[in-house]
Amino acid sequence: MKKEFNVVIEHGSDGFYVASVPELRGCHTQAKSLDTLMKRVREAIELCLEVEGQNMPSYEFVGIKG
Repeated sequence: MKKEFNVVIEHGSDGFYVASVPELRGCHTQAKSLDTLMKRVREAIELCLEVEGQNMPSYEFVGIKG
């Protein structure tokens, strides 16, 4: 099953980019560059899906669209 998630990205005054996934409770990460942020948000989504797996329908992570 293919599932897409919305990712909200903000750029803080401290120079960090912060990404959060509103559909997944507690799913957020940060990085100094957008390239690193994209890798980290993918990992965060995968981990959130793994942790929430017992309470959520089974989803397969497909990718991030930038």
